[in-house]
Amino acid sequence: MAIDGSNDGSPALLDDLQTSCGDRLRLLALPLNEGKGTALLSAISLAYAEDFSHALTMDSDGQHPPENIPDFMSLGAVHPTDLLMGQPIFGSDASLARVLGKELTLWMTGLETPGAKLGDTLLGMRLNPIRGFLEAFHQTRFARGFDFDPEIAVRMAWLGHTPRQVPVRVRYVSKDKGGVSHFYYLRDDIRLTAPHFRLLPECLFCRLIPFLARHSQGETI
Repeated sequence: MAIDGSNDGSPALLDDLQTSCGDRLRLLALPLNEGKGTALLSAISLAYAEDFSHALTMDSDGQHPPENIPDFMSLGAVHPTDLLMGQPIFGSDASLARVLGKELTLWMTGLETPGAKLGDTLLGMRLNPIRGFLEAFHQTRFARGFDFDPEIAVRMAWLGHTPRQVPVRVRYVSKDKGGVSHFYYLRDDIRLTAPHFRLLPECLFCRLIPFLARHSQGETI
């Protein structure tokens, strides 16, 4: 578990959990908050160095139900090279902005991964084959913040990891019930949109056009 430079007392809250879990839980405390992507990259790189093959990621704010973890793990055992993507089942507590953001992202990533059926790339609950996850990260110097979720999913699909959807019933905890969100719609929606201005040209000029050229040459021969 990575603690991303938190100064709100979060590490202390996890002390009892670490004591009860023993060696089954390791806390990686980063000195600075450099974004979600950086935190996951640091933690999963450590797991890879210790010969783990897969990493399950999920939000810690109660949005993703832990009851879905066995679904991911059992499906991952059958399809070890696939990218297992949580696909949200929204309840009435989901805001219109989140639902519309999902639809826009679906359209954009569909253009960037034609035929891959990537699905929703904004939901953070996934089971990642670690080798492909790290290879995707090493293709870009971006994807270190909130832009991590869509960009790494697109790049893993480019690397040949078949996306496979797992339904996840998400919930959004309101402030009056203790819910805390660090997502700011205007700022972070801009950050989530920006990667597509890089991914679409890269898909077109570095992947699609060379593919069509090779295919055309093959038909001519």
